[in-house]
Amino acid sequence: MEIIMSVVIGFLFMAAVYLILSKSLIRIIIGTGLLSHGAHLLLLTMGGLGGESPPVVAEGVSVSDYADPLPQALILTAIVISFAVTSFFLVVAYRAYQELGTDNMELMKGTEDHE
Repeated sequence: MEIIMSVVIGFLFMAAVYLILSKSLIRIIIGTGLLSHGAHLLLLTMGGLGGESPPVVAEGVSVSDYADPLPQALILTAIVISFAVTSFFLVVAYRAYQELGTDNMELMKGTEDHE
C-alpha cells in the first residue's frame, strides 16, 4: 500500500509543480492546493499505514496494534493552514483581477516604462 501512496504523492507533486510554473494565477493557486494535498498524504504515509485499533488504551490490545495519532494531528493542522492560505490566495487573485483585468502573470508584472 505504501508503494501506491508513494506513486500518488509523486504524481500530486509533479502536477503541482507543473501548475505552479504556469502563467495563470488561478492555475498557480490550484497548484498550491495540490501541493498541500501531496504533503498531507506524505505525512500520513510516513507515519505508517498500519494499526487497526484506535489510539485508546484498552485491555487486550498490544502496543503494536495501535494507530499512531501524531500524523493524524499534524495532517489536521496542515489542512486548516492550507485552507487559510488558499482562501487568502483566492482573495488576492480576485482583487488583482479587479484592478488589472487579467490573471496572466506576464501582463501583471508590467514594464520599466510604467514605474
